[in-house]
Amino acid sequence: MEINNDDVVFIKPNLAIEPLIDNWYAWPHLVSPATAAMNIKDRHLKIMNSYVQNPTIHAAAIKSPKMLGGPFIDYGGKRVDEIKGLISNTLEKCAELLGLRDDIIQLNEMLKKEAKGYALTDLYPKVPERLQGLVELIYDVNNNASFRFFESLLYATEYYDESLQSFNLFLVKDDDSRSFVLSTPKLPNDEILRVSLPFKSEKIDELFDMAVIPRKFSEIKDIFNTEPGKEELFKSFFTTEPPRQYKKYDGDGILTRYFGHACILTETKHTTILADPLISYGYETDISRFSYEDLPEKIDYVLITHNHQDHILFETLLRIRKRITNIVVPRSNGGGLQDPNLKLMFQQLGFKNIIELGEMETLEFEDCSITGLPFIGEHCDLDVRSKLCHHVKFNDGLKMLFAADSCNVSPRLYERIHGVTGDIDVIFLGMECEGAPLTWLYGPLMPETLARDKDESRRLAGCNFEQSKALIDVFNPRNVFVYAMGMEPWLKYISSIKYTDESKPIVESNKLIEYCRSKNIEPERLYGEKIIEYKLEPALN
Repeated sequence: MEINNDDVVFIKPNLAIEPLIDNWYAWPHLVSPATAAMNIKDRHLKIMNSYVQNPTIHAAAIKSPKMLGGPFIDYGGKRVDEIKGLISNTLEKCAELLGLRDDIIQLNEMLKKEAKGYALTDLYPKVPERLQGLVELIYDVNNNASFRFFESLLYATEYYDESLQSFNLFLVKDDDSRSFVLSTPKLPNDEILRVSLPFKSEKIDELFDMAVIPRKFSEIKDIFNTEPGKEELFKSFFTTEPPRQYKKYDGDGILTRYFGHACILTETKHTTILADPLISYGYETDISRFSYEDLPEKIDYVLITHNHQDHILFETLLRIRKRITNIVVPRSNGGGLQDPNLKLMFQQLGFKNIIELGEMETLEFEDCSITGLPFIGEHCDLDVRSKLCHHVKFNDGLKMLFAADSCNVSPRLYERIHGVTGDIDVIFLGMECEGAPLTWLYGPLMPETLARDKDESRRLAGCNFEQSKALIDVFNPRNVFVYAMGMEPWLKYISSIKYTDESKPIVESNKLIEYCRSKNIEPERLYGEKIIEYKLEPALN
């Protein structure tokens, strides 16, 4: 139906916000200035220059299933002049960031050449100008020289440039039409509205509040001041039809719902917890799934397990920011290039009440507690400490573990953890055990090229069967749910994963399912959606 200015409207359930930094899909390493500088030079410009030089190679690679997730632009060999324009735009607008990247490389080279185990005091004057006052020079106990950023100061410099931030608004209509986000910049088209606002803008919250609270179309139109020629497109994002009513859980137990990948919503009468938010949109589909309409209007705690683009998805987090009361993030190691501080990042993006949680630290709530457990593996052996598994204990004693992509490379660790936590009733465990090599994600941060065999050996991999079995044997669960596999088709633009029956993660997780059954443990490899309710008995004093 035609929408008029005086109509009271809601946003459509399939309205997406696609956050961008310098015309590329925004993920955490594009927010922190240091990692952004490295990725813009050594990922974005490399990919775009390659496309301009030989677009037909990119067009052919995109069609090959073996090349999924590779550094290939998905415009069918066309729009070359526009990519050239993006290159020029990046060189101009990101000049300071590109200079920061060069100075980081220069600092690495200087330390490698001159830091030989003696005091570093005399090297501070040799720190490149852009990094003066932003880094501390350090040795580890093996006398290997490095540096750390004063990241809070880094955000206060010109290197954190909010003018590079914008977002696309469009309607998601299927699972297949979006290109892989790490390889393809976002060019305009007739179905997309580009909005030049920083991510912290409260206008985003006003728009997505309209998922549940309607307002006059004329009011929201004035807030966004739509550019000429885009009025009809903007109008298409709204509907007079009210959304499906959300029913708050009022049972005496725990209601847990799987939204896909590693996203789990857990509700009691008093508390809602959402782990690793990644939500599908409401549109007609053959695959049953929960969507934004299935989220409560208030989410007490969002739990972030680690800093990868499929676990911190700004597309989801910005859309629900106004609903979130608290965000619980892993504590970082303080200034490492490879490990940006998540609390600082979320604060810069306009989120409130960010709580840092350390290993074996506990947060106490009205009817449950959350303890951060060590998360090992999956980060290619880099010194990344902003990662946690979450152990949730409810007042009646039921315990859940959200292990995400933690890889049990050291079973003795979990034996020691068991000495503190005891058995765990329900385990959610990631088994994407093949994983991409180190350089797929962290390559732009590496000052030197890593030998191919070393790169292939250091992978972004979760647990295989033997590692999973060892964890199960320690904690004696009654339910095991394999998740975080990237299987759902609406995740392809984030994960670039497509499995067959012969894929290693499927084979290994099948083994675990059979093993659990042999031990009278109820297992399931989650896909699409799942509702799990645990009826609780009153705790004994």
